[in-house]
Amino acid sequence: MKDEIIRILENIHEAKEMMQINDLLGLKTVEEYRELCDAMNELVAEYVVFHTKKDKYILLKNCPSLKIGRLSLNKKGYGFVILEKEEDLYIPEDMINGATHDDIVLAEITRIGVKREGKVVRVLKRDLHDMVGEIYEHKGKFRLHLDDEKKDLIVIIDQESAKDCVVGHKVLVHLDRQLDDKKYIGSVKKILGHKDDPGVDILSIAYKYQIDPDFGHEVEEELLDIPSEVDASSLKGRVDYTSEIVFTIDGSHTKDVDDALSLRMDGKNYVLGVHIADVSHYVKENTALGDAAYERGTSSYLADTVIPMLPHKLSNGICSLNEGVIRLTMSCVMTVSPNGEVLSYDINPGYIKSSKKMTYEDVNEILMRDKVISGYEDYIDILKKMNELAHILQKKSVERGYMDFDLDEPRIVQDENGCAIDIVVDEREDGEKLIESFMILANETVASHIYNMELPFVYRVHGKPNSEKIDDFVNLVKLLGYELKTKTTDLTPKAMQSLLDELDEKPEFKILSSLLLRSMRKAEYSKDNIGHFGLASKAYTHFTSPIRRYPDLVVHRLLKKYLVDQDYSMSTISYLEQNLVEVTAHSSEREVAADQAERDVNDMKMAEYMESHIGEEYDGIISTVTNFGFFVELPNLIEGLVHVQTLKGDFYNYVPECLSLIGHNTKKTYRIGDSVRVCCVAASKETAMIDFQLVGDMNDRSKK
Repeated sequence: MKDEIIRILENIHEAKEMMQINDLLGLKTVEEYRELCDAMNELVAEYVVFHTKKDKYILLKNCPSLKIGRLSLNKKGYGFVILEKEEDLYIPEDMINGATHDDIVLAEITRIGVKREGKVVRVLKRDLHDMVGEIYEHKGKFRLHLDDEKKDLIVIIDQESAKDCVVGHKVLVHLDRQLDDKKYIGSVKKILGHKDDPGVDILSIAYKYQIDPDFGHEVEEELLDIPSEVDASSLKGRVDYTSEIVFTIDGSHTKDVDDALSLRMDGKNYVLGVHIADVSHYVKENTALGDAAYERGTSSYLADTVIPMLPHKLSNGICSLNEGVIRLTMSCVMTVSPNGEVLSYDINPGYIKSSKKMTYEDVNEILMRDKVISGYEDYIDILKKMNELAHILQKKSVERGYMDFDLDEPRIVQDENGCAIDIVVDEREDGEKLIESFMILANETVASHIYNMELPFVYRVHGKPNSEKIDDFVNLVKLLGYELKTKTTDLTPKAMQSLLDELDEKPEFKILSSLLLRSMRKAEYSKDNIGHFGLASKAYTHFTSPIRRYPDLVVHRLLKKYLVDQDYSMSTISYLEQNLVEVTAHSSEREVAADQAERDVNDMKMAEYMESHIGEEYDGIISTVTNFGFFVELPNLIEGLVHVQTLKGDFYNYVPECLSLIGHNTKKTYRIGDSVRVCCVAASKETAMIDFQLVGDMNDRSKK
């Protein structure tokens, strides 16, 4: 019925009443009319058909001035309707029409100029998941000050549910009922603690993104049946790798170890074993443990706090490939030629006994600085052989177009009270790159094997970038005074890699590589294999971290179903074709939530750190320019705003096409990549904002 409705409305460009559509379809009975109404309601809910206030219907695509998207509000009040396949729509503050941040809205384009403007016509959907905020008192009653300040809502707390609360408590609140467009009654579900208690700041952000550290009673019950040691019966039917030299390489504080390595030579060929924790042996479908892993989707790493996807008994215990104990694995053992070609491979359930838990720090001392570290004497030769293979694989990856953005990441160091005392940028050296190269090879090998079998699977995909966004980036680079030899008319991984290489020696490389990355699509999970553009890979999956990522756990289950059970039945294939659509979509959503939570925690902790550094001066680089000022990034990746009103000696205009602020009289220009010296004049952990003031301009464009 829905297809028929769409076909009839396709060529009609004015809204029709239900009975008119009924007649156009030639329906005769009451039952057919009811079926029409039900189908039309579904099409409206799916945003295919627009239901007007005059009770008429029209295909949304036949109304070019109407757009549906997610409203993203700025703290200043204005916002944008985020549209998937076209330019976002700017919404002035007085055109929000009762909507709030993250609402799915119907908007109407009201003006087309340098940027399109519009107004919100209707709120179609409001995400009313549980809210996190701080209890405050208003006229003798408790209210909730939402942590997400963009959500312009008033939440009155049900007094009975708040009987154990005091002003200043951070709480998780369920919205019970709506009083008007912006006002709700809510009840306290959980008291997280007082806002000044250690760890409550991070916990509040976790709950904001539905990251719950509590696994619940049912999971705790199931954990009682999980063994602490691998029993002998679990080893049957598995390949014994305990005679191999197997070890792990991780950060010094890592407790959830899910990958181990082995290497031996077969003539001139390398036999590389990538042994991954077999979480699927313990975490089954349709169990409380399995459901909890699915809901989380991923472990969340928030400053030095880890909220794991699996309880510690699994993540740090029976699943973790700890030193000196038998552990179950899914292993991918590959014979690799001296030029990096995989000649043959085996993917099978196995078991290992790791002989050593190595750290990146120690391995890098051996590989980068040729030092002998105590306890590593017996492993130096094999580590150097592994590094030899890693360099071969890296060279091969570069030749095919692999893009290494080499972006730095901040690490927050906290004291015993949970207060940020340092921001450290960790450097990627040969140890980290070795692990990355081997994991990529294993992921590609597994993905290619199942892809060639034409069976339903979970792929990690990365689509081709939008040509307009790449053109905008290239134009920006040219505005900075750089001529590019790379032709971006043909968007290939090799072309993007060439573009990165051209920028490598530029002083603004870190900023520009970050901007180029933002110009590209985000990698995600999908049932359909479109390849991985950034890795220049034809088939790629996530197989190597099942302790930390749900898709990897699903991949292990599928490998067992296909390669061990040899279940290729039509009923299984049909079920997976449907189920994996939901699994991949949900996993992608949870990954985005975890990433955003990590960014929010970093922003908050950086502001907290700078609260004790007011008045200090720093050298930095302009990373972003807006109409209200520019952001300056320091070497430790802290960013602060230099507000346009603090710039002295002129009135500055924002020129968006140049991403610059230009003085009206002096023509003095501040743009991305400029080196400046700033003083920290304000910082607030509460708002996660840092304010800088310009001290000096170190820019000398004549050297460019």
